Amino acid sequence: FRKNKLPPTDIEAFRVNVHQFARQTTSNRGSASGSATKNIWENPKIMSNIMGYMDTLSPQQKYRAKLKGIIIPLSVRPCRFNLYYPDKWKEMIPLIQAIDSFYATLVPDKYRLQKKKANETHFRIGKTAFTSITTNLNFQTSIHCDKGDDEEGFGNLCVIENGGYTGAETCLPQYGVGVNVRNGDILFMDVHQWHGNLPMIKQNPDINRLSIVCYLRKNVWLKTKGLSKRKMNEHISLINSIRQ
Repeated sequence: FRKNKLPPTDIEAFRVNVHQFARQTTSNRGSASGSATKNIWENPKIMSNIMGYMDTLSPQQKYRAKLKGIIIPLSVRPCRFNLYYPDKWKEMIPLIQAIDSFYATLVPDKYRLQKKKANETHFRIGKTAFTSITTNLNFQTSIHCDKGDDEEGFGNLCVIENGGYTGAETCLPQYGVGVNVRNGDILFMDVHQWHGNLPMIKQNPDINRLSIVCYLRKNVWLKTKGLSKRKMNEHISLINSIRQ
């Protein structure tokens, strides 16, 4: 855990460009949202979103492809944000690169293993060790273990806030440890251990806490390692063709 390490200009650029997108809601976060049934029709709606690359096509993409009679052989896809808003996405990359740099310095053994995999796919964020980013806005995660990311890698967390709250500490209860990650801080942790957040107590309703988690999604790497840049671009063009 390191205090006040991330560059303020990079934090602000990320915040400005992701602000509206991060407010969209979803009900498919399963156990992290505290759901007992994991039924998307019954799960609570929370402001949690993914950027970068995913290892499954979205329901809308499957529907549109079927409607147009298009076969998409590779299920990996760019997420909607970076596909639709490439200019905003470009402005957010410096913060991800800063997180990547601290990862390489502070957890070099785990970073080395993860970066080797990232180097084997073009479906990654810049030249970092990450394929994907999850943002959580004012979302108190229930106790859970992360799934779908690289088991050999290490998790990370940073926060963008506008102050005026207490609580929301990230806790690993089996160790009796809680970390108060605030604006500019960076935390590296084993996300395959049980973890979650304490309640967030706002001083007023307008307070926001945006948490950012960067990771290598295992199946993105497995499905695309060794795929040429030309094939990647052809695949993304095919994904783009079913947008409308």
